[in-house]
Parts: sequence; structure tokens; C-alpha cells
Amino acid sequence: MGMWSIGAGALGAAALALLLANTDVFLSKSQKATLEYLEDIDLKTLEKEPRTFKAKELWEKNGAVIMAVRRPGCFLCREEAADLSSLKPKLDELGVPLYAVVKEQIRTEVQDFQPYFKGEIFLDEKKRFYGPQRRKMMFMGFVRLGVWYNFFRARNGGFSGNLEGEGFILGGVFVVGSGKQGILLEHREKEFGDKVNPVSVLEAARKIQPQTSAAKSK
Repeated sequence: MGMWSIGAGALGAAALALLLANTDVFLSKSQKATLEYLEDIDLKTLEKEPRTFKAKELWEKNGAVIMAVRRPGCFLCREEAADLSSLKPKLDELGVPLYAVVKEQIRTEVQDFQPYFKGEIFLDEKKRFYGPQRRKMMFMGFVRLGVWYNFFRARNGGFSGNLEGEGFILGGVFVVGSGKQGILLEHREKEFGDKVNPVSVLEAARKIQPQTSAAKSK
């Protein structure tokens, strides 16, 4: 009888742990970025002779859509990159550029990511686009039903990847207006494969005023 009680208790504890792992109780809390925070981020080009510049150059004139990539080799990140890239014709019509930032450059990972992403990619060595408060999802992610749903969705979509690079620091997507217009959309990945809604991205991009128009309205 004692062994049965211990077994039942262990099963109950495991069920409770599984239940809690599928709520937001243990998820890293995000902190909203300010425009001033984003403007001051140092980025590098991925050329042989890299140029370092302030991130505000990306959106100063025409605004921008920016993906902070969790890991270029991740098939879930490639799926989201493809979703954002599907918006590029409409973004081009609006005059809004599409960019991505990565936190590391390993072998050919960025190069292999580029077929999925139709914009320029830059290096954020200090991982500041993943802040102000960096959030991580460790192995708990693999017991979340939402993550498994995302796995199957991406696999069924024909996406594949690898395990190269750091993949626990969560990414996100920003839509930033021109000049001082501000952050129009900030999507923080809450679990592996938590994609931004492309419709929301496009809606936010349509609110961007090119700097000349923004200046006239002041």
C-alpha cells in the first residue's frame, strides 16, 4: 500500500509539473523596449570588413520591420523568416525595409538562413535587440504543448534546420516608425516557435510615416 501511495504521489507531482510547465507561470517576463534603447544599439554589417553603426540608421528615414532571430539554423526561425519575407512585396510598396539581426555568426549559418529571409541581416554582438531584459527558454520548452504544435506546424510546412549555435535566448519582431515616431509593434517570442502575426506586422507598417511626411505633420 505504501509503494502505491508513493507511486500515486509521484504521478500527481509529475502531472502538476507538466500542467504548470504549460502555463505562463514560469515563463521569463519580458520588458518593453524604448525607442531610445533601440536607437543606441551597435550593429555590424556582415561584410569582410564590417562597419559598426547605430541601429537607428535602419529606420530613421522610412521606418523598418526588424526580426531578432533566435537562431538562424532553427527551423522554427526559418519558418517565421519566410512568413515575414512573404510580406516584402507589400512592404516594398510602402517603402518600408525588412531587416534581421543575429547574435552570432557561426560558419555558414547566416548564409544558409538567407534563402528564407529576403532582407539585409546584421550582427548584434551584445544581444541588445534581445533585451532590455533577456529572456531564455531552456529544456522546459520541450514539455510545452504549444512548442510541439509549433514543431509539427513547421515540419509540415517543409522547414528543416540544425542545432548549430545558441538557441535559448528568445527573439522577437519589431516594427519601428521613422525618426521619432516610435515602436509601432513589439512581438516577444514567449516560447520556441511563437511567431508574430504577419497581418499585425503589415498593419503596423502601414502606420509608418516617411520622415518627410512625419516632419510636415509636426
